[in-house]
Parts: sequence; structure tokens; C-alpha cells
Amino acid sequence: MEDYPLVSLPILAITMKADAESRSVIAGTIGTRAHVVYLTDLDDAERADVLRSATVVLTRHTPTELQPGETGLMGHLKLLQFLTAGVDFIPMGDFPETLPIACNGGGYAEPMAEHALAMALAAMKRLFIEHGKLGRGEFDQFRPNRMLRGSVCGILGFGGIGVATARVMRALGVKVHAINRRGASDEPVDWIGSNDALDELLAASDILILSVPLTRATQHMINSRALSAMKRDAVLINLARGEVIEEAALFEHLNAHPDFTACIDAWWVKPVRHGKFETGHDFMSLPNVIASPHNSASVAGWRYVALKRAVENIATVLDGGDPLHLVPPSDRMM
Repeated sequence: MEDYPLVSLPILAITMKADAESRSVIAGTIGTRAHVVYLTDLDDAERADVLRSATVVLTRHTPTELQPGETGLMGHLKLLQFLTAGVDFIPMGDFPETLPIACNGGGYAEPMAEHALAMALAAMKRLFIEHGKLGRGEFDQFRPNRMLRGSVCGILGFGGIGVATARVMRALGVKVHAINRRGASDEPVDWIGSNDALDELLAASDILILSVPLTRATQHMINSRALSAMKRDAVLINLARGEVIEEAALFEHLNAHPDFTACIDAWWVKPVRHGKFETGHDFMSLPNVIASPHNSASVAGWRYVALKRAVENIATVLDGGDPLHLVPPSDRMM
């Protein structure tokens, strides 16, 4: 490892493998604020020395990128910054509650907003249903579909993804209702409330988009009671985590309400988190389900945009500012 005895710059330690373009993005964003050190370039002793001296650490997945005992060297950090927007799958119990931890909120917001729009259009225009009927020789030309314009899009979780989605929806004349913790936002909306106004959001929404983080408070937030409060022909789009929805309740609701549509991008058991894909119910047999393999953020080249946003949050801290997207101890799942 290179020594820096003459210049007392802070150290930014990177735990993940980084290709040449990623390293260029990091270097260009950090500039001369810090020495950037990649743990993957070091031996075990050097890694420990860097972690003891680091001011900030950037990571993607600590369970696979840190070695045994290394989490204990990080309690002094000014920030542990994750590259991912969702950190519910990280064993947060390994870190002290006093350690500032930030997710990359909004890092992938624009691709996910487009995905939400595509799903909403497909559901409201009955594209997959009519495609299937045509394949069976049914030409159902005069079955009405619906306009997005004039409809109400409810957004549960009005952070980066929610705001980006609101912008594309408003461009099509959709009314935006939203919920966040504050019950207020600088982003233009037609209505906004805090978490205690959930029932009001559910009842008003023609389209409901889930973009909340998975926490103890949001787990199974969309259960049978919540589903029964929604319109019979509502469109539910899950971009968050599968566990925000009670799986059995959704399957039962879809069977009982054929005009209700579920657009599922976030699943309950999937390969990245669980090593496999499986469902407890046969959602793919239902005509009122539109499914995607949690690829709403998988847009070519966007990972470098998301990386830059995470590093910009680090630069804010190195400049003496307050980081965005801190994960409070109450939201840390494990």
C-alpha cells in the first residue's frame, strides 16, 4: 500500500472490485478531497491498516466484501456509504448504531421510473391481456381500456424513485398523490400525506406505486386490509421489496378481483438475495399479473451514474456537509 506521510488527506476506502471506468468515476468525483484506496489491491495487513485510518468507506455488499473482523475496525467512520439503494439485506447488527450509514437513495431512480410507467401503461391499456386473446383468435376491439391522463397515481415512498416517477407521470397529465415521513415535499404534487394517511392514499389511487424501503414498519404494509381499501380496478406496481406486500393476501385479492392488476418487479424470493427464484403462489398463471425479474434498474451504463451519485454523497461529507439518505437505526433490518 502506498504511504501518505506528508499530506494529511482523509482516506476513502473502497471494498468492492472496481473496473477502470468505475475507478475513473470515483477519482473524477472525489478529486483531491481524499486518497482513494481499494481494499482489493491490498493484502490482509494493509486492509486492516486502511480501515483503521479511513474516514469514509464505499461498499456494495459488506458480507462478501469484508473479511472476518473488519467490521470491527469501522466504528470511527464519518460515513459508511452503500452503492445500493436498498440495504435491508445487509446484516446491520454487525455495525454500531452510532455509525452513520447511507444508502444510495435515488441512484437508479430514472430507469425505475420509466419501468413504472411502462408497467402502468401495459396494465391500463390491457396490452398483455389483449395480446393473449389475439393469440387465441379473439379480436376484442371494443373492450374499453383506460387513459393515464386524469388518473391518480399514488406513490408510497416519495424519495428519489418516487419523485422521478411523479415527474414522468405528471408529464402525461396524471395527478400525483404521495406519502412520505414528513408529509411534505418540495416536489409538486396534488396531495401529500404522512404514513398515517395511508388509507386515504389507497382509496384515491388508480395506480399505486410502492417505492418504500423495507423496514420493520413497511414489512407487509400492503396486506389484505390495505388491498381491500383500494379501488377494484386499481393497478399495484411494486418496485420496492417483495416483503412490503403480504404474498398470500395479494394472490387471494387478484383471484377475487379480476379487474385489479399487480405489476411485480420486486419478488419475495429471488436469486440475488436468496440464491433462487420461487413463489409461494402461482402468480404467473393469473391474467391480471404483469411481471419482470427485478430488472427495473438494469439499464446499460446506468451503474456508473449510480456510482457517481453515491460518491457525490461521500464528497459532501468530505466537504464538511451532511450526507443524504442516512439509514436510521430503526430502519436497519438485521
